[in-house]
Amino acid sequence: MDLNKIKSRLDNLNQASKPKQTEKKDYTLVYWKPKAEGKYQIRFVPSKINKDNPFQEIFMHYGVGKYPIVALTNWGEDDPIVEFSKKLRKSSESENWRLAKQLDPKMRVFAPVIVRGEEDKGVRLFEFSKTIYMELLSIADDEDYGDFTDVAEGFDFVVNASKVQDRPGFALSLRPKPKQTPLSEDASQITTWLENQPILLEERYKYTYDKLKEELQNFISGGEEKEDDIISEPASGFEDDSPAKEEKKFTLSTQGTPKKAKSEEFDSLFEDDGLPF
Repeated sequence: MDLNKIKSRLDNLNQASKPKQTEKKDYTLVYWKPKAEGKYQIRFVPSKINKDNPFQEIFMHYGVGKYPIVALTNWGEDDPIVEFSKKLRKSSESENWRLAKQLDPKMRVFAPVIVRGEEDKGVRLFEFSKTIYMELLSIADDEDYGDFTDVAEGFDFVVNASKVQDRPGFALSLRPKPKQTPLSEDASQITTWLENQPILLEERYKYTYDKLKEELQNFISGGEEKEDDIISEPASGFEDDSPAKEEKKFTLSTQGTPKKAKSEEFDSLFEDDGLPF
């Protein structure tokens, strides 16, 4: 009997039986946002997944869960919140229409950037609102500017972050730098940056249809969220243009119908012949 081999095998089994500690992901290496008031200089770079367009539009649900939720429609799948919103609009009640508008997913836009002075952190995803997106599209469409993501003849932007009273986050404004500059003088560094970019939908938590339906039911019924039920990274955005929380006046109960459990009433909203309105 080889005692050394037996000891080695015992050590291996003991290590395997120990609970594995999950390494917490550093999202500051995935997303970028201003941390304080002031000016920042960034460079938009070509996207790894779409070299013709650096911008990626995704749609988010706000106010349903503890954190913003990525709509399943971003993956080309059915989304129970979107379906519910459509059914609410079949009602003639104004409160249902208002709730439908509140539940509609809101567009956010992401683009890969290099932050000057923080080049060692590589390419990160910059999230911004539709307003800034339209401004950037206007600049891109202006022949006087050209392709600002060009690694040789593009140009940087100055991001100004300012605090707005009684609102979280920062108000942002962007200004293009007038001088064309290369992304880097080091060609190999440019290649590394372009090849090593975070992929947005791989970084976001994806709810299942049933889990998202559960979150929606909890929202409609006004139930308290449990910490363990939330599985999502904190919102990475810094412009708080999501709708303010409103008191929910929608009710699953309807007059003249037998009283049912709320879960049954809620499920009936997803049936073609079971609408309560």
